[in-house]
Amino acid sequence: MLLLADQWKDYELIDMGNGEKLERWGNYVLRRPDPQVVWPMEAEWSLWKNPHGHYHRSNKGGGQWEHKKKYPEQWTISYKDLKFHIKPTGFKHTGLFPEQAANWEWSMDKIRNAKRPIKVLNLFAYTGGATVACAAAGAAEVCHVDASKGMTTQAKENIKLSGLEDRKVRFIVDDVVKFVEREIRRGNKYDAIIMDPPSYGRGPKGEVWQIEEKLFDFVNLCMKVLSDKPLFFLINSYTTGFSPIVLENVLQTTIGKKVKGGKIYGGELGIPASRDGKILPCGIFGRWESK
Repeated sequence: MLLLADQWKDYELIDMGNGEKLERWGNYVLRRPDPQVVWPMEAEWSLWKNPHGHYHRSNKGGGQWEHKKKYPEQWTISYKDLKFHIKPTGFKHTGLFPEQAANWEWSMDKIRNAKRPIKVLNLFAYTGGATVACAAAGAAEVCHVDASKGMTTQAKENIKLSGLEDRKVRFIVDDVVKFVEREIRRGNKYDAIIMDPPSYGRGPKGEVWQIEEKLFDFVNLCMKVLSDKPLFFLINSYTTGFSPIVLENVLQTTIGKKVKGGKIYGGELGIPASRDGKILPCGIFGRWESK
């Protein structure tokens, strides 16, 4: 299954080639590397040569932005009624993964059609794209958990930008495993769980996360905070070499054994380029949803 994030107006994947992509974020054009773009550039036309910012990788790791035209340190873009701050970082990222709009749409649709209050747990929640989407869809509560204080601060800003300050959203800066273990002891339960685990990472106190070693055990741990009437469970991954079938199998051997009924499936996320319609692959997902 391939799901396309093709309903954006403030974001556009313009073109791709030679390991780079050319994107419009609102009024500003950025040129960034992408390891999935292994085909050649057909022509380095004017916008390729003169974007607002061009991120150059360093041979020593990391990289830096070349500012070719003036643009702000931060600006706002919209996805329908949702609003987000864009902040280009020294690690090439902008603070938002636009392909996730396909998952936002699905999550929002599930929450709106549930006809009951839904509590959502968003783990490895980054700058809160899914948090904003679920809050906007009318979730009774969203618990946003990420180990980065800076990313969590930006998530709070995104909630305010979208006019959702009145919604019940808890922001937690913590190691996700330790947080879930505490929620188990407290007896707290959630109807929907979203997670976007990194390939490798460290918690605020140096806790090591390696997805191949930790993912199954963590998803299995999350079964203990799942309500008796769960709505959905979503896993995103950008880990190179992982197949959607891996995520399907993890869900099958955890929630598939715990909850009778439901549907499990996986697939890829992609964004079409406006110049020629080529699809940029942008990670994978696995989903369990109630019937």
